[in-house]
Amino acid sequence: MSETYSHFLQHPVFKVVSELCSQQNIPAYVIGGYVRDAILGRPCKDIDIVVVGDGPAFASLVATKLRVKNLSIYKRYGTAHFRYKDLDVEFVGARKESYTEDSRKPSTLPGTLRDDQLRRDFTINALAFNLSQEHFGALEDPFNGLDDLENEILRTPLDPVITYSDDPLRMMRAIRFATQLDFKIAGPSLEAIQKQPERIAIVSMERISTELNKIMSSEKPSRGFYLLKASGLLPHIFPELLSLSGVETINGHSHKDNFDHTLEVLDNICIHTDDLWLRWAALLHDIAKPPTKRYDPLAGWTFHGHEELGARMVPRIFKKLKLPLDGKMKYVQKLVRLHLRPIALVKGSVTDSAIRRLLSEAGDDIEDLMTLCSADITSKNEFKVKRYRKNFELVAEKLKQVEEKDRIRNFQPPVTGEYIMAYYGIGPCAEIGLIKSAIKEAILEGKIENTFEDAVQEMILLANNLGLVPVTTK
Repeated sequence: MSETYSHFLQHPVFKVVSELCSQQNIPAYVIGGYVRDAILGRPCKDIDIVVVGDGPAFASLVATKLRVKNLSIYKRYGTAHFRYKDLDVEFVGARKESYTEDSRKPSTLPGTLRDDQLRRDFTINALAFNLSQEHFGALEDPFNGLDDLENEILRTPLDPVITYSDDPLRMMRAIRFATQLDFKIAGPSLEAIQKQPERIAIVSMERISTELNKIMSSEKPSRGFYLLKASGLLPHIFPELLSLSGVETINGHSHKDNFDHTLEVLDNICIHTDDLWLRWAALLHDIAKPPTKRYDPLAGWTFHGHEELGARMVPRIFKKLKLPLDGKMKYVQKLVRLHLRPIALVKGSVTDSAIRRLLSEAGDDIEDLMTLCSADITSKNEFKVKRYRKNFELVAEKLKQVEEKDRIRNFQPPVTGEYIMAYYGIGPCAEIGLIKSAIKEAILEGKIENTFEDAVQEMILLANNLGLVPVTTK
């Protein structure tokens, strides 16, 4: 009896499963991610249990024993799931699989533990702990997955060409795991992806984006995107990003490789935030540089308007990648549109008027915008970076001062359209909009204070010029 790994199996779920294995004479094993992460010392709240027999029926016995009321059984897939305390527990019957070329959904038949381990994507995910009382905690490792864990390498149990062709999502998972765990993809495995990247076309974009988001949420996402490029997958799933790659030189003038720059910005921002959508803003901030690239003999390379075109590209990219088209997309779009504004202030004179306008447009997202712009300060010239960062700190301080003084963030003119209509006894008309816009402009320019009294006085001056006559002395 091996006790080597039993210390990873102290949760009550494992105890109950072990007891039922003996009572029912049914072998069961915890397999996959929980085993891998336990050995690596990583937290894991998902338990996958493979049963050599009827997985859902065994899950029902376990749920009854644990007094779990909500058991979900998926007959079509032969799986069952319940949540117990802090864990998500899934049961499946051991099976072997066969695939057809046009689908990643396999035909399945009951099988042995080894059959089930053979169908796993990587050797490190085929590791299993025996849950029987006689061999509780013994490691089942037919493909030397433990060695691969120790050597930090990703290999497939079967020929990688077959593994990836059968289920092309595994190509994305290889890159995701390599990014999350900082592992190397074995040479033959990477070559197998490079031979058939077009197979990713049979995978739904929702599944692809799930893997992309996991790459984006890792400590250093650039590793994943460089692997997507090297593997040949990137042009099939995100060609707009690949278009940033490359350097062009004319008359001795070269621009930076915007693919490298974008990934440097992404890694920079990941040091300061776990926010997935702020990270997406970093990835997309220069996405429109290729279509806006121009060469000027005097100015060199320019990308005029790339922030505005980039903002217009965001909804199209989100829709294609099946990312949410709600406020999260609007948030990313706003940051892409505004990402040059603080940098422009660093380069030029920092006026209160420019600061007010930035605060007004960015609103509650101003801190995130500043985080993005700080991450965007990249150069091989350390002196240039230090000078930019020093000026950037001045802009940040000025933002704080103006915000405290003028309360501009998310502001609307203190005088509403309803107030103007009541004051002059008129209905909705163009003049109302003109007065409101002029009052807002006067506040942003610092001509008047952001107060009700000053706004009313400005309203009266503007209305007089438009020939409006008040009907009230309010």
